[in-house]
Amino acid sequence: MGRRASDEGNGPPPGRRFSGGPVRGDSVLRNPAAFSQIAVASGKGGTGKTTVATNLAVVAARAGRRVTYLDADVEAPNGHLFLNPELAPGQSVELMVPRVSEEACTACGQCAELCQYGAIIKLAQRVLVFSELCHGCGGCVRVCPEEAISEQPLSIGVVEEGSAGPLRFIRGRLQIGYPLAPPIIRAARARLNGPGLRLIDAPPGTACATVQAVEGTDYVLLVAEPTPFGLSDLGLTVAMLRAMGLRFGVVINRADHGIGDMRSYCRVEGIEVLLELPDDRRVAEAYSRGELVIDSLPEFRPAFEALLAKVEKRAA
Repeated sequence: MGRRASDEGNGPPPGRRFSGGPVRGDSVLRNPAAFSQIAVASGKGGTGKTTVATNLAVVAARAGRRVTYLDADVEAPNGHLFLNPELAPGQSVELMVPRVSEEACTACGQCAELCQYGAIIKLAQRVLVFSELCHGCGGCVRVCPEEAISEQPLSIGVVEEGSAGPLRFIRGRLQIGYPLAPPIIRAARARLNGPGLRLIDAPPGTACATVQAVEGTDYVLLVAEPTPFGLSDLGLTVAMLRAMGLRFGVVINRADHGIGDMRSYCRVEGIEVLLELPDDRRVAEAYSRGELVIDSLPEFRPAFEALLAKVEKRAA
């Protein structure tokens, strides 16, 4: 854990597209008493990240592993569409936001000067609070010379937990209208405990939410598509993971077109391509129906079994 991408584990040449034949070699059942945290991420949305994450989770569970799937894409969680979990009532995630006493406030403006997010502003002789912009740092409370600011809880989302067959299922959901995903992701990740495989379906991109989702994981599986846009965003995500000191590998989805540039990039950067998935219309059709690829198209199952074995070996 913590090795840079140029270290062992990210250097082998790109892998071959799967043939659909039987899988041999690494065992899927590594050590049922151990645990590892694997994040599935992408530089942009729409690359097939959730398709890879959900199918990988089910493959592991059917192989006898204890698996927890966490949907950390809290602004648009959709893992439930494919795993169909039974969920218990969610637990609210709260943020402490300021409340200003108009009687005690002298409108000195020190709180507004401190806030970098525009959550609290001075307007004429009055201070206004915009709770949906607050990041809950509590700085305004500390700088107020009149002690006119207190804090009150504000619900910004929920964390829900349940099961999907043998899978333990966790997801975070950010309330509409609130921009703060990291507190929801932190609350969801706090529930990742016990032995087994912990699979985190991270939000796309390289913003704070993604950093919160992948931080401290044993391995990150990047799902990319071989388009100019996809290659550009892959480069940004690789730079982020290297700065964080995380190990990672790449799955190239829809690999039948424009694959040359992405293979060349991975080869030059010493990034291992763990799997190439073909551009198959049947996969998109299964996705549109909310079906797992490994069930709708059984010939894909060996590819995900082999991917699981590779990922767990590199995360060890």
